[in-house]
Amino acid sequence: MYIRKSAKKSIDIMFVKIYIFTTFNNTIITVTNNFGNVLTWASSGCCKFKGSRKSTPHAASLVARKVLDKLFLILKSNVTKQLHSSIFVKGPGSGAESAIRVLNSFFVIKDISNITGIPHNGCRPKKMRRV
Repeated sequence: MYIRKSAKKSIDIMFVKIYIFTTFNNTIITVTNNFGNVLTWASSGCCKFKGSRKSTPHAASLVARKVLDKLFLILKSNVTKQLHSSIFVKGPGSGAESAIRVLNSFFVIKDISNITGIPHNGCRPKKMRRV
């Protein structure tokens, strides 16, 4: 018995969560729906940047544009509505600010949160050197 797979339904999304993970070496942007399921993602390595150029703000802005292109391919005709978003920034890198500027032109941004981890006590220090 052959069961036909149903065609993909168009996704109706009004709210997305955007996670921007920046390090000193790379920038990764992930877009999820309201429940946390990943819709699309991109990194500066996907945009053909290599080495030290991956961590630049220019690379981060191109990553944001690539994520937007992928997202609009998924959403197809439902782009006529205004998309609302929350942005979560993690990491010490320099690309988050330029990525937010690009995303601001396409989304109504509800809030921007910094979720960078802060150590509360840290690792145990080395013992004192005895001479």
